[in-house]
Amino acid sequence: MAARDGDRRIHPFEWGFEWAGLPQPPPDPHAFFKEYNRLQVEHSDEFFSCPPPADYRLEGQTLRFTSPLPTPYPENNQVWADYFPCPTSNGRAVLVLPQWNADESGHAALCKLLNRFGFSALRLNLAYHGPRRPAGIRRADYHVSPNIGRTIHAGRQSVVDARACLDWLEQQGFHRIGILGTSLGSCIAYITAAHDPRVRAGVFNHVSMYFGDVVWTGLATRHVRRGLENAVTQDQLRDYWRVISPAAYLDRMTNRRLLSLFIWARYDTTFLPEFSRQLLAESRKRGHPVEDVCLPCGHYTTGEFPFKYLDAFHMCRFLKRRL
Repeated sequence: MAARDGDRRIHPFEWGFEWAGLPQPPPDPHAFFKEYNRLQVEHSDEFFSCPPPADYRLEGQTLRFTSPLPTPYPENNQVWADYFPCPTSNGRAVLVLPQWNADESGHAALCKLLNRFGFSALRLNLAYHGPRRPAGIRRADYHVSPNIGRTIHAGRQSVVDARACLDWLEQQGFHRIGILGTSLGSCIAYITAAHDPRVRAGVFNHVSMYFGDVVWTGLATRHVRRGLENAVTQDQLRDYWRVISPAAYLDRMTNRRLLSLFIWARYDTTFLPEFSRQLLAESRKRGHPVEDVCLPCGHYTTGEFPFKYLDAFHMCRFLKRRL
């Protein structure tokens, strides 16, 4: 199913130093990005923090606000999130982060199911997704691309925007807040939960230790790898995208004691099962309160009958019990 999308384009490799705040290229790009990641992981509280937006506005069921982390693209700087209120939520809400290249309807059915389980839900369009795509861009390629710096910035922006959504939910009176992410959204959700104590339970639907490993080995990201592989190795990419990888925040999660559910697929060719098992093992080694479910399917077939119903049931049941 990963091969069905014929609109994947190979983009040229770029370091993207300007996204890391450098006006000119450094003498050694490899050394720069390795040190940049080390420093940002060490100071990740600041890296993933921004003041709450001052312009929240709810238009019907659409929440809009200006991203606290601006980019050169006006469309991307306007954050869109769909609100699914539940009148019997009793202060319980779930922030939902869909997969890479999800359209505006992605996970809407899941949000409605969360309503039936007694949760209000807020579905965030990640950076460069849906109405946030820059003019002329048909896919969310700017979030995951052979541009090292821009990919880091996109991950950072999505985390910051997710935390801004948590600010809004808190302002609405929600005090028992969970987070649910799928694929790319799972990575963003994990980093968000690691840095925000307001998140009391997390569902991570498709998981991996390192962002770079998924891009390098995944069937759905072959076109991204082709743009990368003449400039960097897999080991280097793992280092250059460490700051947007769950592995960098495992020890933070030890302090968080977050109630978590990891869902992975036995035949996944995008998030390879070995990477999911690795994250699960490292989490349990640290004593994290983690549950897991292994679905007998692949990455994209998780969204097909009957597996999508199994997936949704496990996610909603976990949140019902833990939030």
